[in-house]
Amino acid sequence: MTDRIAIYAGSFDPLTNGHLDVLKAALHVADTIYAAIGIQPSKKPLFSFDERVELIEKASAVELGADARRIKVVSFSGLVIDAARRHGASIMIRGLRDGTDLDYEMQMAGMNETMAPELQTVFLPASPSVRTITATLVRQIASMGGNIRPFVPEVVAGALADKFSK
Repeated sequence: MTDRIAIYAGSFDPLTNGHLDVLKAALHVADTIYAAIGIQPSKKPLFSFDERVELIEKASAVELGADARRIKVVSFSGLVIDAARRHGASIMIRGLRDGTDLDYEMQMAGMNETMAPELQTVFLPASPSVRTITATLVRQIASMGGNIRPFVPEVVAGALADKFSK
């Protein structure tokens, strides 16, 4: 039997408890998961690519234990379907927080299916405790000195504190 390989794409800027929730659920769907960090030259992320890789790897090790070895962190630019093909993925993981996410993600899944019929999109609902978390809100709260610890892994909380203390 061949490995089931999935790709879970995002900016992960920063990694949130919501992202980890989806990664944990994805481990039930695939043997190997590529956490694919989207790189867009027009956008200036808070964390560099290398910092995001480190945060994903450290948080996964703490939160997912031995299963963290099944997660590979990579970068991509352009279409996620091309990144999926490059890494041999047959599954695209998408997390859903609410109906608004579903509407958008259904459109994306339809477009992706037309361009890459060999890829299956799998929607994973976020656990109720993390449904309200967005990386954008986490960055905003952190930039104003608010408590972001309920929304991100401890290693990310520390990295955000370092970023905004400078």
